[in-house]
Amino acid sequence: MLKGFKEFIMRGNVVDLAVAVVIGAAFGKIVSAIVEGLINPLIAAIFGKTDISGVWKFEINNAVFSIGLILQAALNFLFVAAAIYFLIVLPLNKLAERRARGEEPEPESLTTDQQLLTEIRDSLRTRQ
Repeated sequence: MLKGFKEFIMRGNVVDLAVAVVIGAAFGKIVSAIVEGLINPLIAAIFGKTDISGVWKFEINNAVFSIGLILQAALNFLFVAAAIYFLIVLPLNKLAERRARGEEPEPESLTTDQQLLTEIRDSLRTRQ
């Protein structure tokens, strides 16, 4: 049982996922700092409040409605998505394009066994 658990933990995708979670948490702090240090002060300058969650807030029969709360959540999502796109996705896509232009992978030569299996496969295809 422990051997299976060890194999599960040592798989590449589990380790990659763990690294992604840690990096995502660290990047989340950067995005939060941008929102708190730059975006919220801009919103405060425009609306007179530190965030827009209290904007367009009204009450009907003791039920409190807050359109600003929905807008704040939507804006935070857009800020996080924009930061991830412009700081991570776009640069990595550009890097991948540069690598693709400069390096074309060379086809590997087949071993004798692979050549034999390829010939068998091709002959079976022609018989059908």
